[in-house]
Amino acid sequence: MTRSIPKQQLTDTAETVLERRYYLKDAEGKPLENWETLCRRVSNAVAQVDLDQPDYEGLADRFFTMIYYLDFLPNSPCLMNAGTDLGQLSACFVLPVEDSMDGIFTSIRNGALVHKTGGGTGYSFSRLRPKNSAVQSTQGVASGPLSFAAVFDAATETIKQGGKRRGANMGVLRVDHPDILEFIVAKQDQTRYTNFNFSVAITDLFMEAVKNDQEYDLIDPSNGDIIRTLRAREVFDKIVDLAWHNGEPGVLFIDAANRDNTTPQLGKFEATNPCGEQWLLPYESCNLGSINLGQYVKNGKVDWERLGATARLAVRFLDNVIDCNRFPIPEIAEMTQKTRKVGLGIMGLHDMLIQLELPYGSEEGRQAAAEVMAFVRTEAEAASIELATMKGPFPAYDERFNTYPARRNAALTSIQPTGTVSMIADCASGCEPYFSIVMIKNVMDNDRLLMVNKLFERIARAEGFYSAELMEKVAKSGTVIGHAAIPKRWQEIFRTAQDISPEQHIRMQGVLQKNGVDSSISKTINLPSSATQDDVRTAYMLGFELGCKGLTVYRDGSRDHQVLNTVASSADKTAVAGSEGLVQKATLPDVLSAKRYRLKDINQETIYLIVCFDEDEKPMEVFAKFPFDNRVDLKDKSTMWTTTCRLVSLALRYQIPMDEIIKQLDRSSGHMLDLPAQLGKLLKSFMAATQHGFASICPECQGKLVFEEGCEVCRDCGYSKCS
Repeated sequence: MTRSIPKQQLTDTAETVLERRYYLKDAEGKPLENWETLCRRVSNAVAQVDLDQPDYEGLADRFFTMIYYLDFLPNSPCLMNAGTDLGQLSACFVLPVEDSMDGIFTSIRNGALVHKTGGGTGYSFSRLRPKNSAVQSTQGVASGPLSFAAVFDAATETIKQGGKRRGANMGVLRVDHPDILEFIVAKQDQTRYTNFNFSVAITDLFMEAVKNDQEYDLIDPSNGDIIRTLRAREVFDKIVDLAWHNGEPGVLFIDAANRDNTTPQLGKFEATNPCGEQWLLPYESCNLGSINLGQYVKNGKVDWERLGATARLAVRFLDNVIDCNRFPIPEIAEMTQKTRKVGLGIMGLHDMLIQLELPYGSEEGRQAAAEVMAFVRTEAEAASIELATMKGPFPAYDERFNTYPARRNAALTSIQPTGTVSMIADCASGCEPYFSIVMIKNVMDNDRLLMVNKLFERIARAEGFYSAELMEKVAKSGTVIGHAAIPKRWQEIFRTAQDISPEQHIRMQGVLQKNGVDSSISKTINLPSSATQDDVRTAYMLGFELGCKGLTVYRDGSRDHQVLNTVASSADKTAVAGSEGLVQKATLPDVLSAKRYRLKDINQETIYLIVCFDEDEKPMEVFAKFPFDNRVDLKDKSTMWTTTCRLVSLALRYQIPMDEIIKQLDRSSGHMLDLPAQLGKLLKSFMAATQHGFASICPECQGKLVFEEGCEVCRDCGYSKCS
């Protein structure tokens, strides 16, 4: 008989995320689980590995308690798949891309199998010979890494990860590859490589050349020949410029990563997983989980004893996951078992600092974070050494190469994205500060729901400055800074991601990396929309100097308005009669700001909607595009979408009020493709836009996407572009 336990109360958002993404469902899509039964399923499956261990009795209950009460949560694949027939529990994989057709298409096949089971993949294209180089076997020329990256992207587009998680890839190219300039600008067009994050693997040699304004060599990986030289600063400036425009490419400091490679005898790191926190050797995977630090503050101090106990138990859990995992391909199973890497991370760091009354951006806040991370790492290693005594060290352990004590796991800690699991735990994601403290969520029938951070509400009520009016003001302004009713000390403590300087973001990442993180950290360096390329350049240089292993910058709004060449006419304005006199058809320039949305019709066909904006950020044109225009069966659909978009565009340019357009679209909804409803949702989202402009819209719930932990995520439904 199951023992009675105190019920863990989850937020409405958590229940929505769990029902949408995690609970097992019947044939009609109705949940077969609740939070308690999900935690039992996961804990029992993972504990079963230790059936023959003397401490097996009660282990499942210990795992259950840790997860159910939100002290620690494993990654999404584990929560979804543990104890099921699928049984694939890893989130992160790196697959090699060899310089041969057989090697390339083997990797595409293997990547498809990984995506199908719910994982994300990292690929380095650095082994591929450059574009237009000779291919002896065919007497032809190579098409280059980017041409094959496009094939990987197309393959990913066709795979739905178990119906729950979308395909996500990291594409990496070394800065000394001859095709690096083409790679840097590849995602300037945001309609290409949509299933990839791109990052440049930057070497110490290159960074020294940047600092000294020197040239560096581009090397053909197929033969080691120097193809040409480039001025390092010019290449670096190009990376900076593109990152300033839309956040890509990111940068990976590959030499820093390889200095911490615990199994150099097996090879060098070439790539990371999609969000950049896991440096893995080819065919390695990693099993991730995060401690909710907000749970470990008692009477204004860190509860070290309880935190240490959780860290040790979490390592036992993650190590067991390796043994009950069903890997997508044999090569991954073999390599993962050989190194047994785990990624014990954190979430709720900002929650912890708030309870300690330390500002996230302060030196005191960073020191507290570093102390906690170092403690978690120390306890994790102690647990791994103990497991090695119990079960043996990881098979690749070799004291000739490994100077650390024999332990069960080649790597222990990382800080990964916790987008959806932190929503379940109701805490800040990973090591990120909160993105907002008070939000207004638009729900059905145009109702508005005020969502106030639990810690802020508790303190505001306790100190007497809580009011609905103040919360509305904070939500509208997007910050607690500058509100006279909020005491200055609490303004500092509740600074959000946009209120914290880029330098403070980077210094937090640097101090965590140095104090207890084996692998790397998924974190976004937030920049204001007014930031310059020099600000991005300074951020990258500081990150390199602090020993970070990779950086992602995001300038506020930079992904909301991409410059696209359109077919917009620049014809003269035409006057037409309106109820209040003449209304003029707006003249549009040759270049407009635009945003591309990927949608699905009722038959699950992909359609791209491109919405163009005038200089006042008002939608002025809408274009529809099918990715396969040459398909005969899509001709009628494409024609209907194109015609409807032209009519909507015409209405927008003649300044017909948007609510009138939406009203007509709503009346027309329910037809074959439900196009009017799709357009109506987009236009409604523009009308409800915040002070941040027309934000990116979640493709699943039409909520607002925010950029954190290196990826666009929805804080309403848990959607993540990277997982």
